[in-house]
Amino acid sequence: MLAGTRLQVEAREQSFRRKTAGSLARYERSQQSLAGGVSSGLRRSARPYPLFFTHGSGASVTDVDGSTYIDYGLAWGPLILGQSPPEIAEAIRKQAERGLTFGAQHDLEYEVAERLTKIIPCADLVCYANSGTEIVQVALRLARAHTGRPKFLKFEGHYHGWDDSVLVSYHPGANDIPAGDPVPISAGQGQRPHDDVVIVEWNDRSGVERAFAEHGHEISAVICEALLCNSGCIPAEPGFLEFLREITTANGALLVFDEVITGFRLGLAGAQGRYGIVPDLATYAKAIGGGLPLSALAGKKQFMDLIANGTVVHAGTLNGNPIVLAAAKATLDVLARDNGAVYADLERRGSRLKSGIESRLRDAGYSVVVSGEPSVFHVSFLDRPARRYRDLLRADTKTYSDFVLALLDEGVSVLPDGRWYISTAHTDEHIDATLAAIDRVLR
Repeated sequence: MLAGTRLQVEAREQSFRRKTAGSLARYERSQQSLAGGVSSGLRRSARPYPLFFTHGSGASVTDVDGSTYIDYGLAWGPLILGQSPPEIAEAIRKQAERGLTFGAQHDLEYEVAERLTKIIPCADLVCYANSGTEIVQVALRLARAHTGRPKFLKFEGHYHGWDDSVLVSYHPGANDIPAGDPVPISAGQGQRPHDDVVIVEWNDRSGVERAFAEHGHEISAVICEALLCNSGCIPAEPGFLEFLREITTANGALLVFDEVITGFRLGLAGAQGRYGIVPDLATYAKAIGGGLPLSALAGKKQFMDLIANGTVVHAGTLNGNPIVLAAAKATLDVLARDNGAVYADLERRGSRLKSGIESRLRDAGYSVVVSGEPSVFHVSFLDRPARRYRDLLRADTKTYSDFVLALLDEGVSVLPDGRWYISTAHTDEHIDATLAAIDRVLR
């Protein structure tokens, strides 16, 4: 137990509850009119209850009771430049004075597209939507249209949105055996998850080979998070991404990278730039909008032309919204300045935070794995690194939950699922303060 005894953990929770009475009152009120009291189901996992915030600035966020936290949740990842960066706020203000949306063309659409095609290795053309879930559906529709095949291959533990077709085998339980059988996640899902998807475990070459041997004539695409951010930030083993590139090419299937998290976070060119593998298509959301709802599909011309000529339908009233694209342009301008120089400090500080967390927990006697990259990583109370989703089922999630609660009581906000994000707004002083908070928690 992080605080030494159960009583001390309970004291932490009581202390935190005293500080956040305003959030509790609002949560109870919101449940009377808002389903579940939250706008995304994952937010209900916050302990002891979801916090309500009033404002944020840089690397910090302030709740309705006036408590300020160093923010490593960053709205579940989008805030690559931190809370309310002035460049984005000014771009939004200027565009809002010109118009909120047009349902027609404007200069920002091609200006942002031109930047994306210069930055993203696989991008000959792009198209826009509003969420990661939407843009994944565009990618899979495009893959089916190009190949004439109905199925796609996804990996257990990878998250590609909440549409019925992809919300399958995301976080199956220990009793959902055998691995490889499609496991729907939500009540009310139809039969498509069973009919259209082939499930394989992450880093399992022989499993991918068997899938293509059995279903290769039906598989239109392989989709994956190149770094498994949604489940432990488990990296691809050496050569595995290269293997996926080779086997999809050999079998006439498309390789799709879900870069909703990794895009513009692992570097200016995302996972493609960091790992040196170029997929056929890639999906983006989160950091690309700097905090506003934007998603994009980037791909090779031979595939994207099916959208360009209308063969594949792609629609949406708010696609290419000018306020959102103004924010994206401002975000890209900051990130691309001086050939992405801002990433050097992001990497350095993230690496120091990663190693500091790991060394402190191990010195305190805990088995811990800190996996991922400096700008997004995962903390697990595990005895050895995970190579697939099901390895995470061994993790001591209760101890991690106590750790998160104690950090909140010390003024550090992190996500309940183990992920830590950092932004360009985090300074060395923020890292120092966070490591000092961890020292106090462990004492």
